[in-house]
Amino acid sequence: MAQSFAGPPYDLDDLIPELSVFRRRTTLLFPKSGSPEVRESSLGGPMLWPADEPWPSCEQQGHWAWPNEKSPAGTVSMVPVVQLFARDVPAFSFPEGMDVLQLVWCPLIHPQDQACAALPKLYWRGEAEVLTTGLLRDIPSPQEGEYEEEFMPNPCAVSPTLVVEYPNWDLPQELRRTLQPRIEELEERFGMEYTRLACALQNKVGGYPAWNQPPDWPVCERGHRMEHLLSVTPEEDLDMVMGDLGGIYLFLCRQCPELPYAHRYDC
Repeated sequence: MAQSFAGPPYDLDDLIPELSVFRRRTTLLFPKSGSPEVRESSLGGPMLWPADEPWPSCEQQGHWAWPNEKSPAGTVSMVPVVQLFARDVPAFSFPEGMDVLQLVWCPLIHPQDQACAALPKLYWRGEAEVLTTGLLRDIPSPQEGEYEEEFMPNPCAVSPTLVVEYPNWDLPQELRRTLQPRIEELEERFGMEYTRLACALQNKVGGYPAWNQPPDWPVCERGHRMEHLLSVTPEEDLDMVMGDLGGIYLFLCRQCPELPYAHRYDC
């Protein structure tokens, strides 16, 4: 499960000035089991979905739910994963005219996909426009036994909290070796590892991906390195396993007007 993080218990910029250039702000989500409403930010909760837009489904050939690899599923409904309103994450910049971010995914295993895991789909919306259109009330869900349970999030309310974090795997290795003696001094002083002291390895918006393995930053078709948008990781209240320790990370290219996105999965 992801480690709880509330920001470094000290001013890391003062103690290790070489790290100051790498500091980033990130919004931790801190999911807790509950009954979020459709107009609330949530993980795994109901979504503000326009009535005139069909709920998305996945028709990818060959996707399957463990242990039914030899019996691929047919078309299945995607499931709600993340809904965030701009009012709850003011440090994050939404596209112009949009104030709702929504992430759904197909909770099956997708062997053709690079990640070989759940298949995400991202949406940007304007809350006022959706309310004017009306809300889709009958959102389907996968039938018992046809989905991959470890990618089915439990409905959770969130408590968005802005913190400062520093890189884990994204810290240049040569610099990491140089700083290692001072990092070890801090670890001994505070009684916990650097990743617990400085890195937010949990559900969050922005900042660094909560990598469990070496970084694998995506590049858009025009050659732009994408920025980290979301980390969705296993936490107790979400009731997801998602492999061993890793998660699914969403990336966005703001340099392209169509805002392409990509995802990575590590376990």
